[in-house]
Amino acid sequence: MTRIVPPPSGLAIPTAYRDGYDRAALIDRDLADRYVAATRIGDPQADAVMAELVRHDAAVSQPWITKGIESGPSAIPDAPEVVRAFFADIDAPPPWVEPARFLPGCRAFHRNSEMFIGAFVAAVLIEGFSTLISQSFNITGRIVDQGVRRLKQNNRQLVEIFLPGGLDRDGDGWKLSVRVRLVHARIRQLLKTAPEWDEEAWGTPLSAAHMGFATAAFSGLLLKRAAMLGVTLSDEERDSFMQVWRYAGHLMGVPDDLLFTSEEDALRLHRIGALCEPPPTLESIILANGLINSAPIVAGFTEPRARRALARKIYRISRAMIGDQLADQLHYPAMNTVGTLSLLRMKNGAERVLFRLAPALGARRRASQFQTMLTVSLYGEQGASYRLPEHAHAEKDGHL
Repeated sequence: MTRIVPPPSGLAIPTAYRDGYDRAALIDRDLADRYVAATRIGDPQADAVMAELVRHDAAVSQPWITKGIESGPSAIPDAPEVVRAFFADIDAPPPWVEPARFLPGCRAFHRNSEMFIGAFVAAVLIEGFSTLISQSFNITGRIVDQGVRRLKQNNRQLVEIFLPGGLDRDGDGWKLSVRVRLVHARIRQLLKTAPEWDEEAWGTPLSAAHMGFATAAFSGLLLKRAAMLGVTLSDEERDSFMQVWRYAGHLMGVPDDLLFTSEEDALRLHRIGALCEPPPTLESIILANGLINSAPIVAGFTEPRARRALARKIYRISRAMIGDQLADQLHYPAMNTVGTLSLLRMKNGAERVLFRLAPALGARRRASQFQTMLTVSLYGEQGASYRLPEHAHAEKDGHL
């Protein structure tokens, strides 16, 4: 894996990060240094694969990707060495991976899947898109123009990595995480030459900094936001949840220096990264509001009035979780959120008591949650597609 070298004195920090870096460095200079250094790099191993693949016709190179993800380097003996080396390296889990430690986190996620997905959509994804990663998604249109599909893809990865065995080599969580890494590398390659990309201001597209930030948010921050909705986990379950995301982050190419080891590490990285980032841009505003307005469609609400009502409910919950300052920066509608989260916590607490008293009812509720989870996730009849983008703009690529 890549290690990030802290920026030497005089490093040209991307201009959009300079003010935030000064604030973050007052709290944790070492981590702020590593974060801004990581805005200048992508994923050297995956980027090297993309640099090689561009020399080959897609009809030849695409099967290497598909077979490599599905079966590893032995399935692609005719592929270039850099491609085979990438899959050989990622096939072997790091020594800290202990699959047995994943199980308590998996059980905890599925016991509370409705609240976890709610916190993921209404808060964590929103907070992620408030960073400059929004520039990449806005230029490609992979959220703006295809928001429903992208939201379902995000939900599916979340579901798959928390299925027992999902992060085994043959598990769909493993495969989808590697797919995300390679798609990001391909988009990074396309954006670096796109006229809309401002490298001096923003650094590298889909940078290592943003991959580390996202993984910290999807893990430690997600636990924090889910707790605001009434989710309670044991210490063992919390640690297990973090280990699932730690391995998923490794598979997605997060550098070792930005890959947390604990919940505390993840929350600190999120805090310092958020300080380094500039205030939300217009692109962040578009993405955040588009995400919330896509959620009712993902949930199956087709009648306009019902969709508007659900979107307003999500706005209220989201504002209560992310706070008024960020909500106002993202141009959320003004609304009073007093008591919003308290009512949700009371409801969830009452349900836990009821299900302990009536186990059969609890089992039916969990089955219903699982079915809902599948509904709001992308499961196509043809299975997962590993096709890489050919164009920087999503409308030219169709559905990926």
